[in-house]
Amino acid sequence: MKDKLKKIWLGRFIKKIFFNKPIKKIFPGSKQYWEQRYQSNKNSGSGSYGRLALFKAEIINAFVEARNINTIIEFGCGDGNQLDIADYPNYVGYDVSNKAIDICKEKFKNDNNKCFYILSDSLKIKAADLALSLDVTYHLIEDEIFDIYMKQLFSSSLKYVIIYSSNYNDHFAPHVKCRKFTDWIEEKVLHEWKQIKYIKNKYPFDEKEPDNTSMADFYIYKKIN
Repeated sequence: MKDKLKKIWLGRFIKKIFFNKPIKKIFPGSKQYWEQRYQSNKNSGSGSYGRLALFKAEIINAFVEARNINTIIEFGCGDGNQLDIADYPNYVGYDVSNKAIDICKEKFKNDNNKCFYILSDSLKIKAADLALSLDVTYHLIEDEIFDIYMKQLFSSSLKYVIIYSSNYNDHFAPHVKCRKFTDWIEEKVLHEWKQIKYIKNKYPFDEKEPDNTSMADFYIYKKIN
């Protein structure tokens, strides 16, 4: 899969050269990248749209209902398109992008069961039954930011954590750095958490359909009482 992804990104790189489009030589940083992306009217990415979004909603909605989850917190709510097909009793969404938060606040302004906040390192976050991380860990390029993010994710949950991501180490593009995040879990929080389920993607990555398939799978954790 990693070799296929490299071919995809290499192809896109070459395409930019042939069409004489400017290529950013310096990555602005994870936070700045997403702020600039939303400010330029781009969306959260293909993973939050189409059949991939429906697949994610199917898995998470079923889990929320089966486990009687009342409160959900998500780190990386993006433009809210994934949330639009979610069935959550009470939801709090965080994102590093001011523009993304503005989009979500406007989109769900008539829904009193949802609220949105800017995510910062020093933010005091209330705990919820379930903490979500969907298509985020491989966009956290900086090691320090990744570490802070993972600590916030697990410390904010009272019962469960769901991570939807790739789980191996490789750097495919300036804004895509895959991490074997389970190594972090084993080192930092495994004494408090156990993995209770792994769900393989219904649409595993296919180089012929890069926008309709994904390298991410579901990893579900439960807090040890």
